[in-house]
Amino acid sequence: MTVIAFLSVAPVIEDSMSGEVAKAVDALEGFDVSYETTPMGTTIEAASTDELFAAVQAAHDAVDADRVSTLLKVDDKRTSEQTAAEKVAAVEDHLGRPAANADDGA
Repeated sequence: MTVIAFLSVAPVIEDSMSGEVAKAVDALEGFDVSYETTPMGTTIEAASTDELFAAVQAAHDAVDADRVSTLLKVDDKRTSEQTAAEKVAAVEDHLGRPAANADDGA
């Protein structure tokens, strides 16, 4: 089984959140998960929900703020295996092109 999730952990603070977000992302290193961080959150892949939830708890706990907002969306496809990359590739097959608009700096 592959569990794919989208995680956003953010301190509720006035200044830049990047330092605290970095702590949350770094906390994922202690777990057997793969992840990719984007501007709006982190996609995580794990072999089980137990491993996923343990990693999410560590990421949430790593943020040092009076208030922390955590959003988690889980895709637990139990009948077949599909990676996050395969899900994106399926969309790109329908599009007939990459599912991204490259910024050429213009």
